Amino acid sequence: MANSSFDVVSRYDAQEVDNAVNQAAKEIGQRYDFRNVGASVVLTGETITMKANSAERVLAIWDVLQTKLIRRGLSLKQVDVGDGEPKPSGKEYQLVGSLKEGISQETAKKITKLIRDEGPKSVKAQIQGDEVRVQSKSRDDLQQTIALLKGADVDVALQFVNYR
Repeated sequence: MANSSFDVVSRYDAQEVDNAVNQAAKEIGQRYDFRNVGASVVLTGETITMKANSAERVLAIWDVLQTKLIRRGLSLKQVDVGDGEPKPSGKEYQLVGSLKEGISQETAKKITKLIRDEGPKSVKAQIQGDEVRVQSKSRDDLQQTIALLKGADVDVALQFVNYR
């Protein structure tokens, strides 16, 4: 019997991120508490920039954006806003979030160690670039491994693809 496998990856749907940012911008444009404060949220490449005339307003924009991202099925682990504090930029404050994709070597090592230590014994994991390939003869063991990884506390959003 051949080995079954799947890949553990960290990716985001660029169209969904764009839609979430556009929805947040539309809501910010319509809400009364954002009138005349220069509030904006813009997606440029892999960077989301939120601006307003006070730090509290920028954090409110971030809150609206988080709601839109979650509603569209995107993980907040894929947006890195640093320490989360808005920085003054001239007369306004801004918060810049960068979108993260791929699994770092350090995180991939944590994932493979977790699978080795707590996963079923027949499961083998190996790092392939910014992905982790998980193999086993038993599909049930692979399902257990997916459940283990979903419950694990890793600092990236995980997706499971190429299940064969």
